[in-house]
Amino acid sequence: MMAGKRRRIRRKQRARSQLFVKKGRLQWVNILLVLAAMIGMVWYIQHNWAVKSRVTAPTTTHTAFIKKLAPAAQQLDQQYHVLASITLSQAILESDWGKSTNATENNNLFGVKSASGRLMTTQEYYDGAYHTVKRRFAVYDSWHASLVDHAKKLAYGTTWDSQHYAAVIKAMDYQTAAQALQTAGYATDPSYAQKLINIIQKYDLQRYDRK
Repeated sequence: MMAGKRRRIRRKQRARSQLFVKKGRLQWVNILLVLAAMIGMVWYIQHNWAVKSRVTAPTTTHTAFIKKLAPAAQQLDQQYHVLASITLSQAILESDWGKSTNATENNNLFGVKSASGRLMTTQEYYDGAYHTVKRRFAVYDSWHASLVDHAKKLAYGTTWDSQHYAAVIKAMDYQTAAQALQTAGYATDPSYAQKLINIIQKYDLQRYDRK
């Protein structure tokens, strides 16, 4: 029984050795085929890792965040007349460059609230000071969905006033639009408009606005 097993092992070993050397001669065809297969496997692993990295890697720089959102912001500028610079600056300010919990867990870039949304802790300014409060925030399937909803909100107004953000839509420059947002009460921060203007000017976001 053991002798038969040893013979089978020796036969397998001889077969493997003959794959590359047979009767004292190198089997170049077999060697090249194995090398090609190994190279192909290495390329496949590296290629898939690179693709996966591009898809799943977080947006780690300010430039990358702007480039990620700019095309959609410009498209929405053309469709809903919300200046791309306003969209981008608000997304930057409201989501802390996409790093806020609201942005990472809810895909909510603009702090949009919803009665049926997720309850979260936030800071709001009233009575002359900031206060920590609980509010419900909208949950989106993607950042793009958040961008679209933001544009529609400004274009179509609120449920009680369709013209609530009309001055923002009519604005021809980002300074006027930013001031109109604050006047309309988009945020409780008393310096909200100036913060948007500062961001736009620092990162030259007005270059994305429609001409």
